[in-house]
Amino acid sequence: MAYFRITLIRSAIGLPKRTNAVLDALGLRKRMRTVYHPVTPDIAGQILKVKELVAVSEVDRALSIQEQRERRRPDPGLRNVVFALFILRCSRATWRQLSLRGVIGTLQDVVLAVRRTLYGVVLRAPGVRSQVQNQIAASITKIEAKLIPQGPGVTRYLTLPKEGWSESQVRAELDKLAEMDHTKWEEGYVSGAVYHGGKELTTLQTEAYGKFAVANPLHPDVFPGVRKMEAEVVAMVLALFHAPPDAAGLTTSGGTESILMACYGARQKAYTERGITKPEMILPETAHTAFHKACAYFNIHMHIIPCPAPDYKVSIPIVKQLINSNTILIVGSAPNFPHGIIDDIPSLSQLAFHKNIPLHVDCCLGSFIIAFLERAGFESTAFDFQVPGVTSISCDTHKYGFAPKGNSTLLYRTKDLRAYQYFFSPNWTGGVYASPSMAGSRPGALIAACWASLMSQGESGYLESCRTIIKATKRIESAIRESPTLSADLSVIGRPIVSVVAFTSLTLDIYDIADAMGAKGWHLNALQNPPAIHIAVTIPTAAATDRLLADLTDVVATEREKERMRVAEGRSKKGAAKGDTAALYGVAGSLPNKTVVVELAKGFLDTLYKA
Repeated sequence: MAYFRITLIRSAIGLPKRTNAVLDALGLRKRMRTVYHPVTPDIAGQILKVKELVAVSEVDRALSIQEQRERRRPDPGLRNVVFALFILRCSRATWRQLSLRGVIGTLQDVVLAVRRTLYGVVLRAPGVRSQVQNQIAASITKIEAKLIPQGPGVTRYLTLPKEGWSESQVRAELDKLAEMDHTKWEEGYVSGAVYHGGKELTTLQTEAYGKFAVANPLHPDVFPGVRKMEAEVVAMVLALFHAPPDAAGLTTSGGTESILMACYGARQKAYTERGITKPEMILPETAHTAFHKACAYFNIHMHIIPCPAPDYKVSIPIVKQLINSNTILIVGSAPNFPHGIIDDIPSLSQLAFHKNIPLHVDCCLGSFIIAFLERAGFESTAFDFQVPGVTSISCDTHKYGFAPKGNSTLLYRTKDLRAYQYFFSPNWTGGVYASPSMAGSRPGALIAACWASLMSQGESGYLESCRTIIKATKRIESAIRESPTLSADLSVIGRPIVSVVAFTSLTLDIYDIADAMGAKGWHLNALQNPPAIHIAVTIPTAAATDRLLADLTDVVATEREKERMRVAEGRSKKGAAKGDTAALYGVAGSLPNKTVVVELAKGFLDTLYKA
C-alpha cells in the first residue's frame, strides 16, 4: 500500500477551523510534526480538500501582507517634506562652513578630514598597528622612568601600615618626599606653575589652613567664619574688576571649574529663556582648553575662531559671521595662556550686547596682574565689567593673588546670571540639597588661606608685585626683540602687555631650544600652532631673569652653530628633532590624525597613578 508524507505548521499558515476535524481524523493536528499514513481513497479526497484550503489560506495571507505594506508605506508628500528639510539642513551647514573658511578653506578642511581618516585606517592596519603600539609603549616606559622613583633606596607603601606611624616617622618621610629631585621652582626656573608670594606668606597660609583644617562650607551654620571669608573674597575680587552693584560671584577649585560653570550657566540660561537644545559656543583658538572640556562635558558645539598674525587676537569678522540662533556664549581671553595676548574685548562686547548673547572673559591667568596694570603705571586695555557686554569673568586667586592652589573665582554681572549654575534637589530622601557649583563638600581651609593671602597683601602688595613682574616681562621681551644674538633667530608672538612672553623661530627648531633650556634646568612651556615657547613670569622668575636670558642666549648660539655645521656637511638646514619636547610636538604637528598623541597622553595620565 502507498504512503504519503506531510508536514504541517497550522499556526503559521492560518488554516480555518473547519479543517480541524480532517486533521484530527488523520492524526495531523500537531505543530511541526511529520507523519506517514497509508493512502486510501477517502483519505486522498480529504487531503485534496485540505490542500485547497491551505492554498486559499496562503492567498488570503499574501493579500493581507500586501495591504499592511501599503498602509505602512509613507505618504509621498511627507517623504518629500522630510527630504526637503534634510537638504535645507545640509545647505545651511555648508553655507556656514563656506562663510567661515571660504571655498579654498573648506576644500582644505575636506582634504584634512580625508587625510585624518586614511591615516587612522593605516594606523589600524595589523603590521603598522603593532609597530606603533611598540613605539608608544617605549615612550611610555621613558615617561615612567622619569616620573616614578627607581632604585634600591625607594620604598613603596601600597597598603596601610599594620600599626600607625609616630609623628616623627611621618615628618621624616614627608621631608624625604619634599627633597626628591625636582625642577628648581624656588629659584625661578619654572614658567608659571608656582605663583609664590614669599616664605612669610606661605607660613601665614599654613597657619590659616591649620585653623580651619576640618571646615566645610557645605555647612555654613557649623563653620560661620568660612562662610564670611568666602563671601568677602568674592566681594574683594568683584571690586577689582569694577563690578556693578547687583553683581555676584562665587569661589571654585580652580580656573577649569570656573570656566566649566560659566559655560554650564550660559547653557542653562539659553535653555530656560530661549529653549535652545543644540547650544553653540564661539571661542578663539587660543582660549584655554577648559572651554573644550566644558563643551565635551555639557554637549555644546564649538566654533573655534582663528587668531591670525600679526596681533594674534581673535578675528572679529569671523565671530560676527558665526553668531546664530543657537549661540549661547562668546568667549574672550585677557590674556590667553599660549601667547599672553588680550583679545579685543570691546569689539566682542559690541557683538554680544547687540545680539543679547553672554560674553565671558577669561582672566584666570591675568588675575591680579591685569587688574592692577593701569594703577601700576603700565599700558592696559578695557576688559572687565566696565565693558557693557561682559557678563561673566573667571579670575584665579591662586595665581597672581598668591593664594594656595585650589582657589579661583567666577564673577557675574547680576545675581540672576549666577543662579543659572546652581543645582537644587528638593525631593531627595536625604533632605533638600543645594550647591552653587560642581563640588558638594569643599575645603574651608583653602578659603581661609586665600582670605589670609588677600588681606596680607592688600592693594600695596599687589601693586608692588605687578610692577616687579611686568618689568621683568618687558625686559625679556625687549631682549628677544633687540639683542643681536636673540633677535637674529627668535621673534616674539604678538605684542603682550601682561606677564607672558611667547617666542618662535623661523631659522631654528624651537623645540630643540626648549629641550636645550630643559637641560640647563629650565621648565618652559612648549606651544604648537605655531611652534613656540612661552614663559609666564612670576616673582621667583623675575628674580632669575638675568640667568634666564644668559642661558637662552647660550642655547640659541649653540643651536645656530649646529645648524651651520649641518649646512657645511651638506645636510638639510634643520636637523631631525632629538629631544623629548621636539619628539612630541614635532611629530604631533606633522600628524593629521592625533591618535598617537592621545595614546601618549593617556599613558602619561596612567603613569601619574602608578605607586
